[in-house]
Amino acid sequence: MQKQSLSANALAANKFQQRLLNNYLAGVASLLSFLLLSAYPASAETTDFSSIKIADSEENTSEMNQVTNVNQLSDIQPTDWAFQALQSLVERYGCIAGYPNSTFRGNRAITRYEFAAGLNTCLERVNELIATATNIRAKKEDLEILQKLQEEFTAELATLRGRVDTLEAKTAELEANQFSTTTKIQGQIIISANAGGFSGDRIVDATGRVRTQQPNATLLYRAGIDLNTSFSGSDLLKIRLEAGSGPIENGRPVGGRDNAGGALEPFFGSALDYSINPPTNNDVEISRVYYSFRPTQDLQVTLAPIFQTADFIDFNSYAKLSFRDFSTQAFINNYILFPITIPSGGAAIEWKPGGGSVSVRAVYAAAEASNPGNQQLASGVLPFLEVLYPNNFRPPIPGSANTSDIAGGLFGDNYQGTVELEYAPSRNFALRLQYGGGEVFNNHFDAFGANVELTLAEKFGIFGRYGYASYNGTAFGDINPNYWMAGIALRDLFTRGSLAGFAVGQPFIVSEIGDATQTNYELFYNYPFSRNIQVTPAIQLIENAANQSSNGTIYSFSLRSVFSF
Repeated sequence: MQKQSLSANALAANKFQQRLLNNYLAGVASLLSFLLLSAYPASAETTDFSSIKIADSEENTSEMNQVTNVNQLSDIQPTDWAFQALQSLVERYGCIAGYPNSTFRGNRAITRYEFAAGLNTCLERVNELIATATNIRAKKEDLEILQKLQEEFTAELATLRGRVDTLEAKTAELEANQFSTTTKIQGQIIISANAGGFSGDRIVDATGRVRTQQPNATLLYRAGIDLNTSFSGSDLLKIRLEAGSGPIENGRPVGGRDNAGGALEPFFGSALDYSINPPTNNDVEISRVYYSFRPTQDLQVTLAPIFQTADFIDFNSYAKLSFRDFSTQAFINNYILFPITIPSGGAAIEWKPGGGSVSVRAVYAAAEASNPGNQQLASGVLPFLEVLYPNNFRPPIPGSANTSDIAGGLFGDNYQGTVELEYAPSRNFALRLQYGGGEVFNNHFDAFGANVELTLAEKFGIFGRYGYASYNGTAFGDINPNYWMAGIALRDLFTRGSLAGFAVGQPFIVSEIGDATQTNYELFYNYPFSRNIQVTPAIQLIENAANQSSNGTIYSFSLRSVFSF
């Protein structure tokens, strides 16, 4: 009988002990919740998870310093209201870590994820202490302190609970309406100071015109605003407004003539590319209107009343964007592959099966796509076509059309279709093979191209392009021009985000025009002052301009400033 009484008393004692432990654990959890949430107010701005202070994993503790004494935290003073609580968490539970500079940063905001991770770490530490210490006893004084803290901060805990409920309601609303039609505005302004000249006493261009005066220094610009709108989250409606400098010739704006290279050699790709498309003569024009969408995950389709073929094809990590890398027009794209430029309309598709290393792109572009006539006007084509088909660029005779009505292209326009096959097994290598064909001024052309790039050690790039084409019915008969360019580039030279490059190329190799082959050189260094401001000095040299050995060397210096927002 006595043994039974002793057993019952022991069982009651054990139950009481377990209840005390449960109350103790719950009290610790409440105290931790309040301390963490009070230290980081809900109204404060949240931060990323990388700055979490709680020592919740080996990865975090490798970046944080484990604290064994609260005095190791230099920004925690005994007069701070949370000093005793932090002292308890550090010295009794060992679940607080400080920054490498021995600070705690108690006023920093905390996310709910950080709070959950920290609370879980401390509770695991408490459970560990309970499991490993068989003689642990919850002291009456501890329970009284916890009870007083809970009573004292009842209002604050209720306020925090209300904040959490409000945040959960707002989060649910955002998740239910996570996408809405949004138009984002992006802008860019390019301002370039340019000066240059030529050696010798004259320069003869590819049409036979002679220039004896050195060009003046110029200050040119290109400004554009993009309106990017999405209706489903995976589509894009782009509208671009642009304005830029450019002179007027024969009653129409002519791009590329406001810089030394473009003024002295305007036909074989020596002009600054950002001064060309589209020529505006300070007028605001719509230079892009297109809509892209994805019928399937692997297929993107673009319909475009106004676009440029090279927007969707012939990419290269080092020679593609004239506001970022090379300025010479013939280095930005395969010069003989895309005779149809802006303004043109058409469509483009890109298919990347399974998101793998192979991509197929196709583009159809028609110059003056909105013109219902069959005149094949001379706008929207590259400058070298003026050399090949000069009659289509001469001023109209009074009382007659600029060109006769002809049924050219698929719908009576100058047009081209281009297909590209890309193999890119990694970010460091890409090979692109291209074919383009169509009609310009009722004369057929075919062009083949190759584009390759290789990145070594994530910094050093080697790249190049090659092209071979046939143009029929030109002023020189049926011709087969060749094109090539090659270069090297270096990323992060002197500062992170910079790009330096050098390239050489021959834009229009053909024996029927001139007695030599024009060769272009360019050296540039793009220095980013910030994410929004880049400054690029560049040097251009042109030898045997216009394929004429009698021409001296043309030199051009530019300082390009780009402001993006």
